[in-house]
Amino acid sequence: MMTTNSEKPRVKVPRKATPRYLENSALHYLSRFSTSSVNLKRVMMRKVHRSAQHHDTDPDEGQALVDDMIARFQRSGLLDDEAYATARAASLHRRGNASRTIRGKLKQKGLGDDVIDLALSALGDDDDDPERTAAIRFARRRRLGPFRVRQPAIEVREKHLAAMARAGFSYDIAKLIIDAGNEDDLTS
Repeated sequence: MMTTNSEKPRVKVPRKATPRYLENSALHYLSRFSTSSVNLKRVMMRKVHRSAQHHDTDPDEGQALVDDMIARFQRSGLLDDEAYATARAASLHRRGNASRTIRGKLKQKGLGDDVIDLALSALGDDDDDPERTAAIRFARRRRLGPFRVRQPAIEVREKHLAAMARAGFSYDIAKLIIDAGNEDDLTS
């Protein structure tokens, strides 16, 4: 739809941050996304700040509402940081992310080191060497090393090693994967 010069684009007015609105909004968010309590608080506080700026209300009152709501969600089990961290770490590991990358992504969601360590140690329960497994998955997805389409030159080997390093894998693991002759060498 085009607007003419006489029509101004409509600006969306933020809703007032009432307890009911915030709770409904948080429940809707949780129905769509799995998240940590810190990340949910960030999302809700953005709504509170937009509302406070537009409706000239006190953002501290909104923060108190959000804190109370998150505490209730944690008590009821709607928010469980440990379960979220474990599931997210497993998902990222299946995609071939290094443990260093997984740690960084979980840190961005506001999780503490103890929760992250617990989630990363859970990866080792199913796999003897989760870092090597993730490196193989990453190389397969990116067609590096033994998964390449053509025979590489020396420069291409260096590029493959650099890609593995940028993904967060150690030099030893990257070299092991890239220098493997074929896929069967990696599984044995």
